[in-house]
Amino acid sequence: MTAPLTPESALESHFVDEDQPEPDGSGPIVSKSPGQLARARFLKDKLSMVALVIVVLYVLAAISAPLLVKVGFLDPYATNQDLLNEFQLPIGAWGGISGDHWLGVEPGVGRDVLSRVWYGISFSLAISLTATVIAVLIGVSLGIVSGASGGWVDAIIGRAIDLTLAFPQTLMLLALSTVAVAFITETLGVPEGNPAQALYVVTVLGLFGWTGVARIVRGQVLSLREREFVAASQMMGASKFRLYFREILPNLWAPILVTFTLIMPAFVSAEAALAFLQVSIKQPTPTLGNVLSDSLRFAENDPVYFFVPAILIALIVVSFNLLGDGLRDALDPKGHQ
Repeated sequence: MTAPLTPESALESHFVDEDQPEPDGSGPIVSKSPGQLARARFLKDKLSMVALVIVVLYVLAAISAPLLVKVGFLDPYATNQDLLNEFQLPIGAWGGISGDHWLGVEPGVGRDVLSRVWYGISFSLAISLTATVIAVLIGVSLGIVSGASGGWVDAIIGRAIDLTLAFPQTLMLLALSTVAVAFITETLGVPEGNPAQALYVVTVLGLFGWTGVARIVRGQVLSLREREFVAASQMMGASKFRLYFREILPNLWAPILVTFTLIMPAFVSAEAALAFLQVSIKQPTPTLGNVLSDSLRFAENDPVYFFVPAILIALIVVSFNLLGDGLRDALDPKGHQ
């Protein structure tokens, strides 16, 4: 016979402890936040995890390079003429690879390739990261204002985007480089040479790279501005600044993060292209771009010197793109129905 139902037992049966396992032994049902679900999806993507490891190693290498140069572990400027033959090519196979020079030496001057490539990562990352931050800040700000305001403000920003995209960037960049660098040196007081060149490259990349960010953000804002929390903020008298950057902006971190990881590799390869055109930082200061540009002269006689920076740039660009794709898939719940 079953025991009679007392008021105490009825009360206990009404309130169930969620932490207790289910009678069938399946355990408690634990809910997960959207962030936890996105993280779980991202961790399951092995290709994205490999890309993340490569990106982290790239950033750590860029941060550690100046310290390693300071302590003497890396020496990107010391020449080793005794390691070159009469044709100014490295002595030995594989570009002069040895225990002292793990990636060989540079033809013509005999500088250590590993030191130059490793140290060049720092300058390439500094240029691409700074330009990406500028492009994202401009693009996010104008995208939010354009999408949330609408009307003539949206029309003006839209035409500014069209004009920027129609601008012949490469031709004007080459044509204005001498004048712009002179203006940066004389008017802004930036030291002549590579500092002025670096500032010019960063400015050009940042000012011409914001259009894609602005379009993506504007499309997201067009849907967000119809949400209830935006209408509630407007009814409470929130200022436009608060509405744009305190209410709408926090809901855009996912597309901004993905866009950031996709712009970075584009600027890494752009810096390499500008170095080939003699617009970016020049030798002897190393960047991945000018090391690759210099290696083209010796690609036939010393292929190791050419393939080291080329493979590294390709690896960085592909890793950032795969990381961006993985983040986009993880942060898009509709893609995992």
